[in-house]
Order: sequence, then structure tokens, then C-alpha cells
Amino acid sequence: MITHTYRIAQYFSFLYFKIFHRFEITGIENIPISGPFILASNHLSFLDPPVVGCKVNRNLHYFARSSLFVGPLGFLIRRLNSIPVNRDQLDFKTLKTTLKVLKDGHPLLVFPEGTRSLDGKTSSGKKGIGLLVKKSKCPVYPVRIRGTFEILGKGKIFPRIGRKIFLSYGKELSYEYLTAKHENGFDTYDLISERVIRAIKNL
Repeated sequence: MITHTYRIAQYFSFLYFKIFHRFEITGIENIPISGPFILASNHLSFLDPPVVGCKVNRNLHYFARSSLFVGPLGFLIRRLNSIPVNRDQLDFKTLKTTLKVLKDGHPLLVFPEGTRSLDGKTSSGKKGIGLLVKKSKCPVYPVRIRGTFEILGKGKIFPRIGRKIFLSYGKELSYEYLTAKHENGFDTYDLISERVIRAIKNL
């Protein structure tokens, strides 16, 4: 069930992006209205989670650093469906929580690169996305963000008002496609990650 806090955050996030960054979205019709799935996006800025999630009419879950889960901020980000993670890595406790989110039928946002881009380009993915796909057997929907690096990339303190944000949601990458064997002898997790990253770049 989507909380009122989450709905309000979605509304005001979209309003901000639309007014100040001429937010443009394509492919939202690709996102399923039911069932678990993983949204896999490139990562350019701290703005990316609300950019990806503000128009998804689902109870989307996110990762956030475990150090943030204290006091009023911790209460708020829990209400915004955040999952605590240590150093951007999937330890056993985080993996268990994440798999339960997917098993309960909710979608999950993942940044396969593991961290924000230093130059605005999409780098290779980590094994984490491969592990999640293998364990959950969920489909993946690639997402491509453009513009947030210029607005609030690494090293920037204040967002640059007026810069445009483009967001593209791609078509489903099925579990069967992502785990099909590859003639180049990739490790399964690396293979899944490579296919997801390629799909993101192609959007």
C-alpha cells in the first residue's frame, strides 16, 4: 500500500522537475501496473531516485545508506520506501529484505553502476544487479536519465535551475533473456549486468 507521505513526495517532486527542469518522460506505458520487477537506471545525481519514481504509480522501493536511518530523517526515508544498505553493497540482511520486497509484489529501483557517474557517462555495472535477478527471478525494466548530471552531478552543491531532464523507460528484459547463456563465457552475474547496462545505454 502506498503511504500518503510517499504520494505527497511524488507529487511535489514531479511538480519541481516539471516547473524548474521542463521534465520530459517517455515509455511510462512500459511499466507494469502489478507484480514485482526491478527498475535499473543509470546514475548521475542525488536527484535520480525521485526523478525515476515520481510518476511510477507503484509502491517503488529504493536503497539508501544505512547511516541515514536515524532521527527524523530516518523516519521520513523509511516512509519513502527506503531500504538501508551498507556502503552500497548487498549484505545478507539487505538481500533478505530486498527479496522480501520483491516477493511481496513490489518494484525496486536499482542503480547497477553502484555509484554516481563522475563524468555523466554510463560505466560498467556491478554484480549486484545480477545477484538480485538470479535470486528473485524478476524481470528488469531499463531506465535512462539525461540532464541530472548537469543539474546536480558530483561536486555540485546547488541545482542548476532551467536545465532540462529527460527520462526514458524501456521495455521488459525478461529473466529468461537476462540469464540465457553467452558464448563468451561470462560469469552469470556479470552477464546479467552487461545486458542490463547495454539496454540502458540503448535507450
